Amino acid sequence: MALSSLACAIPLEGQVIQGGLLIGRAAPGASVVVMGKPVRVSEEGLFLVAFGRDATEPVELKAGLMHCTLQPKKRIYKITRIDGLPPRKVTPRAPEDLARIRADNAAIREVRRLDTSATDFAGGFQWPVTGRLSGVFGAQRILNGKPRRYHNGVDIAAPAGTPIAASAPGRVVLVRQDMFFAGKTVMLDHGHGLTSVYIHLSAITVKEGQRVNAGGTIGRVGMTGRATGPHLHWGVTLFEKHVDPHILAGPMRAK
Repeated sequence: MALSSLACAIPLEGQVIQGGLLIGRAAPGASVVVMGKPVRVSEEGLFLVAFGRDATEPVELKAGLMHCTLQPKKRIYKITRIDGLPPRKVTPRAPEDLARIRADNAAIREVRRLDTSATDFAGGFQWPVTGRLSGVFGAQRILNGKPRRYHNGVDIAAPAGTPIAASAPGRVVLVRQDMFFAGKTVMLDHGHGLTSVYIHLSAITVKEGQRVNAGGTIGRVGMTGRATGPHLHWGVTLFEKHVDPHILAGPMRAK
């Protein structure tokens, strides 16, 4: 989706909104700086800019001799209440559980530090599975009556065993069979720090290091980890910034 009503000479595609992601194009060889920090630019001039869930400050963008100020649009987020979760999965206290959580988080952080030259994001994103949206990006979650962190992806309810497709081309950079909260988990690298994650799977059908095409099967829907029913949690992150997969994929169409 091309930007509209934006006074910016730098070619940009996407939405300037909380949870949005922009794909920009600079002249080949030009440097790009976002908020004073240089970002990766491909040989063709492609680069990425993300707006986090709570982004409110203007973002200064420089590409070569061109300059833009981007003001992300604010959103109103839902409140989601989920009851019936095992207390251990809401407020873990056992040392062995806490150790697993620390190890899981460290593995995910390592993946989200990747900054490869791939431009697999350039063709856009598709829904990895279709079904009822049971969880939306940015929602404040109340789990068993206890406030927890906001939801950083989308949940798609679908029958257990439904094939899950890669939302864009990429390289498999993480496969875990039993994460404490996420259960069976796959992460893909799409280049320039952009990764996607697929969790609660019942089965994983890819291996680390494998290349996958958009639409290629990477696993099957399940309810492993912290889940009350079969669904896919799909998230997309530019380094530490979570973006809204719904914005990237657009309206869901039945297959």
